[in-house]
Amino acid sequence: MSGSRLLYRGWKEHRLYGALQLSGRPVLVLGAGDAAADLLRELARSAQWRVVGLLDDNPAKAGRQINGVRVLGDIDRMDELAAAMDVAHVIVAMPGASAAQRRRAAETASRAGLQVLTVPAFEDLLSGRVSISQVRKVELEDLLGREQVQLDDEGLHRLLTGKVVLVTGAGGSIGSELCRQIARFKPGLLVFYELSEYAVYAIEQEFSRRNEACPVACVVGDVKDEARLEATFARYHPDVVFHAAAYKHVPMMENENAWEAVRNNVMGTLRVARAAVAAGVGEFVMISTDKAVNPTNVMGATKRLAEMACQALQAGGAATRFVMVRFGNVLGSSGSVIPKFREQIARGGPITVTHPDIIRYFMLIPEAAQLVLQAGLMGRGGEIFVLDMGEPVKIVDLAKDLIRLSGFSEEEIRIEFTGLRPGEKLYEELLADGEATLPTPHPKLRVAKPVAVPDGQWLAELDAWLAVPVRDEADVKAGLRARVPEYQPAAH
Repeated sequence: MSGSRLLYRGWKEHRLYGALQLSGRPVLVLGAGDAAADLLRELARSAQWRVVGLLDDNPAKAGRQINGVRVLGDIDRMDELAAAMDVAHVIVAMPGASAAQRRRAAETASRAGLQVLTVPAFEDLLSGRVSISQVRKVELEDLLGREQVQLDDEGLHRLLTGKVVLVTGAGGSIGSELCRQIARFKPGLLVFYELSEYAVYAIEQEFSRRNEACPVACVVGDVKDEARLEATFARYHPDVVFHAAAYKHVPMMENENAWEAVRNNVMGTLRVARAAVAAGVGEFVMISTDKAVNPTNVMGATKRLAEMACQALQAGGAATRFVMVRFGNVLGSSGSVIPKFREQIARGGPITVTHPDIIRYFMLIPEAAQLVLQAGLMGRGGEIFVLDMGEPVKIVDLAKDLIRLSGFSEEEIRIEFTGLRPGEKLYEELLADGEATLPTPHPKLRVAKPVAVPDGQWLAELDAWLAVPVRDEADVKAGLRARVPEYQPAAH
């Protein structure tokens, strides 16, 4: 009986003839751990791939066999072995690998002319949403991804579970991801406040398809509309507000749209904040940006001014706790550089980069949203939290990575440099001069303490400046310089 079962299992898993099997495309697997063993078992049941060897940097594993497949050496031998075995693909079977390890594997494979695939991440495997055999192409997010964020789940349950949570800009890149992350903590009601009818429809439909347990309410409204805000807050009585609505495109907001950027980013923030105070909201979290540090453009100056306005409200004795969270670019957000590069590659190039030395901080949208929640939990009122953005990345290197991951060479897809755009600077900073940063209990969050906080008189003058319906570009920039001392418009 045992023998018949072993024979059947050996046939089922192709073990009896796996070494001689010639069907399927030959592939090398990077990694010789548990994930690789699981992957080999899964792939043995399909005819798509034929694993010809394993590569692992652990010298103790060299020469070993896993499910009949031998560990041939370390990853640096990929080029030599791929040529000898006529291999065109490699699969990275290290779901817990760091971004540096994935980048090294991708670069080594690129030099060898190979296509890199990867297995799903650990969290996806554990959730049961995917199986280890669902290999996919390595994406840019895999090369720039970072360690998983550790959240204070117990504290966030106290902050969000059973509460009414309102998110402005709920249909945007950051706003929609905030809604997804908040839903995990089962709020009593999640209110989507969004100006775009289509965007709020899209997030509502997504929640409907996913059968999210938390109830939602969809409100189409402008953050500058006082009456709409007051009616919304009076109806739903939110306990926590996440303010993600903003105009964020730097060149678009720099010249003829400068006053609209001020009205939306500053007046809109003030009106949402005051509605929150009037409704007795306990926590108000504003999404800010690294462009608010020593700003050289209108967008950054408006976000810095919005931070100062929230601090002035806090200093004026507001019971609501105001917390600002400042971070850099998020991969794949609407209007960001990555979707633009992908579109240019799809058209056959060229990819346009403004300057060969321009650098930016990047993080993934889920990580940014999780750290926003964590900062909201930790804030006591009036602080500006700064996210650990890791090392800055050259935009031209991102372009090269995308070209390679798309299966092209730099000869096939050219990179052109077009010059810095209005208001753009070569590098972004996360902390302003004169600000001191202090560590927090969370390793990826630091708190910045400004030297001076605006008072009630400053806030009254700001209100008077904002009350004018229309201002020209020169007047807007002069007004921003008067209110944000560190603002110096870029001159290229």
